[in-house]
Amino acid sequence: MAIWVFGYGSLISKAGFNYDERLVGFIKGYRRVFYQGSTDHRGTPEFPGRTVTLEPAEGEICKTVGSCLQDLKGRRSRNCIDDFDVINLKIEYLEVREKQYDRKEYVDIFTELNAATPAVSGALVYIASPDKKVNVNYLGPASVEDIARQIVQAEGPSGPNREYLFVLENALLQIGSKDEHVIDLANEVRRIISEEN
Repeated sequence: MAIWVFGYGSLISKAGFNYDERLVGFIKGYRRVFYQGSTDHRGTPEFPGRTVTLEPAEGEICKTVGSCLQDLKGRRSRNCIDDFDVINLKIEYLEVREKQYDRKEYVDIFTELNAATPAVSGALVYIASPDKKVNVNYLGPASVEDIARQIVQAEGPSGPNREYLFVLENALLQIGSKDEHVIDLANEVRRIISEEN
């Protein structure tokens, strides 16, 4: 059985694990939003950064990549088979990396807008829910300017929050995705930085 991971944030440009196959595609009914607080990578508990999560959005799609965990048998197909010990190590790595995301879901990845059948079914995705009882780091919606100002100021062990935003913007553009929310935030962050300089 193949295990696919759907990455919509830093997993696009920095998976952190070997994978057998990578598929540019999208999931239906979700959008990418900078509503999750980061107190362990791009911010601190005193001043959280902002990272992306997914929120349900009727009629929308979220374009990004799916990664099939490494196939030790050398097969390259949508049905790749992996060594279970290696898979477990990769899942453990993801569990630690994505620990501030409280929900795991399984989604279908499509590559064609009009396709009735997904290219990949049941890809694992980590989502930060808006329920503050189980997700204390959820920050929620705010104006583009407010989110941008927080991103400009936040920095954590993995570096400045603005770096996360700019790397994501570039990674999305490289796969042909013009995510308006990400682009608007990146442009606002650049404007604020320019004003400060």
